[in-house]
Amino acid sequence: MSWLSVIIAGLLTYLTRTTMVTLVNKDILSSKIKQVLGYVPAAVFPAIIFPAIFFNDNGNIIEITDPKIYGAIIAVIVAYLSRNIIATIFSGLISYWIIIFLL
Repeated sequence: MSWLSVIIAGLLTYLTRTTMVTLVNKDILSSKIKQVLGYVPAAVFPAIIFPAIFFNDNGNIIEITDPKIYGAIIAVIVAYLSRNIIATIFSGLISYWIIIFLL
């Protein structure tokens, strides 16, 4: 019975979020609103990533010597230079893994 409730909750969540995207007529949105909505991915991405970088599993702030900090710095540099989110993610992950294996 618990799997059924998880599936139903997932479907309801999916439907409520996609109705806004599919039912809104994009012609009624002004250019200013479209411009503001263009910043949403750039605002949400750091809000998801930063807690994973700066806090450990117990919720404490990590030390400056943590490899996650160095991976994040490299990712920020790549993001600034490339303006590509995929390159940013991969560079941060790869540099983090290299630092872990070298230390």
